[in-house]
Amino acid sequence: MSQAAETVDRPWLDADAQPFIKIRGMTKRFGDFTAVDNVDLDIYKGELFSLLGGSGCGKSTLLRMMAGFESPTAGTVHIDGTLMNEIPAYERPVNMMFQSYALFPHMTVAKNVAYGLVRDGLGKSEVTKRVDEMLDMVELGDFSKRKPHQLSGGQQQRVALARALVKRPKVLLLDEPLGALDKRLREQTQFELMNLQEELGVTFVVVTHDQEEAMTLSTRIAVMDQGKFMQIGTPTEIYETPDSRHVASFIGSTNIFQGFVVENKPDHVLVQSRRDDSLFYIDHGLDVQENAKVWVAIRPEKIRLSKTPPKKAGPNQLSGIVQDIGYLGRMSTYKVKLTNDKIVEITHPNQVRPKSGEHLADWEEKVYLSWEPTSAVVLTK
Repeated sequence: MSQAAETVDRPWLDADAQPFIKIRGMTKRFGDFTAVDNVDLDIYKGELFSLLGGSGCGKSTLLRMMAGFESPTAGTVHIDGTLMNEIPAYERPVNMMFQSYALFPHMTVAKNVAYGLVRDGLGKSEVTKRVDEMLDMVELGDFSKRKPHQLSGGQQQRVALARALVKRPKVLLLDEPLGALDKRLREQTQFELMNLQEELGVTFVVVTHDQEEAMTLSTRIAVMDQGKFMQIGTPTEIYETPDSRHVASFIGSTNIFQGFVVENKPDHVLVQSRRDDSLFYIDHGLDVQENAKVWVAIRPEKIRLSKTPPKKAGPNQLSGIVQDIGYLGRMSTYKVKLTNDKIVEITHPNQVRPKSGEHLADWEEKVYLSWEPTSAVVLTK
């Protein structure tokens, strides 16, 4: 892909691209508690951007300030070049979809979707046209006369989405939009949401605590903790190259080893474990001094597990005893206890149907672990 094509698909890489949503110095305090702490954020037109973090990290508060439901203690928010701070929520070019859906139980699906348009005084024919178009888009055209209680959870979610989009907002804000759905339906709806967003071209900002959901949906993710952004990047960047232990541990599972740098070259770094003599060879240099304290993070799926010892000793090799095995259908998880008592997690895809009770290794069996120099990442914080 050429650089020009890449910046079209990834406008955040283009120094000349103007953000569609620009947040500067945004802060929100409730008494002595700081919910959002002086954050800056650029979101570009057509993005499906996720704010990801645990409960109380400030993501919903930030979303509510973008919507106009909360007033910032300090900072500004611009949408499409217009300062929003003094503009009331009902006049902002945004709409918000809540986790509870908040459908009117006494209204039909069509009337729920039409509600905002009717309040805005649109003519009856225009309301009918736009409602029909939106219901067809979310594949609920045959359900227009039903009441919410006659719909499944996934159908109710799509009604709420249609109601939020029918006013054609420039930005749609979604607060835990799929949290009320079961796992199977949530996964199915994620792809429906992505397809709808791409078809409409509306900028979506999603708040979620579900890492897999954020990874599936997003063009980019902002990981939040204690009111601050810990890292902003694409799902691949966040997962494969986290820039802190917090991000590495929060996004998926990871094994983290503490050590110190014994060799640092432009094309590699060699780290020795502080708990034993294990060596970690990573295929990139690092902007730190030798002997600096660092952490090595390795994802469970990147570790090979074998019952056969390696032919020769070297870096990126460990051994231990299998303490636990978890069969999860599409993969199996192995917990291996090293000689220094540290537990390492390894996952292995179940690519063929195993014989009854058969695993890659058995409980209490000695195993050998290894991985490629490209598989680990070195963290300095």
